[in-house]
Amino acid sequence: MGIEYSPEISELLGRVRRRPNAGWPWRPGEQVPAGLTVKQSWGWLFAPDGRVLTLVNPRDGVVSLPGGSLEPEDAGDPGRALAREAAEEAQALIEGPVYLGYLYDRVGSANGGHECARVRMAAALRGVGPSVPDPASGRHYRRLLLAPGLAVELLGWGAPGLRQARAAVAAAARWGVPPRADETIEELPPAGCRFR
Repeated sequence: MGIEYSPEISELLGRVRRRPNAGWPWRPGEQVPAGLTVKQSWGWLFAPDGRVLTLVNPRDGVVSLPGGSLEPEDAGDPGRALAREAAEEAQALIEGPVYLGYLYDRVGSANGGHECARVRMAAALRGVGPSVPDPASGRHYRRLLLAPGLAVELLGWGAPGLRQARAAVAAAARWGVPPRADETIEELPPAGCRFR
């Protein structure tokens, strides 16, 4: 069975732009060393059918996972930061974030030129609210559900991204998410939706 998607999704995917791979080493399962700043937390958010939430910026076509920088209100907790960022960017409600590992950014492009860690997590996606612009950036993301392997392709992360996706799928299997996702690409409705 091939990948299924609507003409609207086809038009959107035709404008997708992949970010260049930054080459940050993936440290699966390793805790962030003491003294290394955790700057960002991004997440593989799983719907019950195994697909993950990805965001597409319709202005420039860049695809991303939900997430972003830790803020003071997160109290240094990457799970709390992920929940806040997912709600702001995608109006997503998540449950049970699980730490997967981190990417080591030696250049510190997100940390004023100082090395930092960019944490990756997995969480259960329980639903999304009505679509609104991200209050931090003003971006109005399109919200897609798709198989983790296809997400890696659209993100442009190559083999390291595939290893990261596999770690996320293994974590999600612990709460009953099937390891093989539905291949349908679906844009979530602007009005929002809930998952069982």
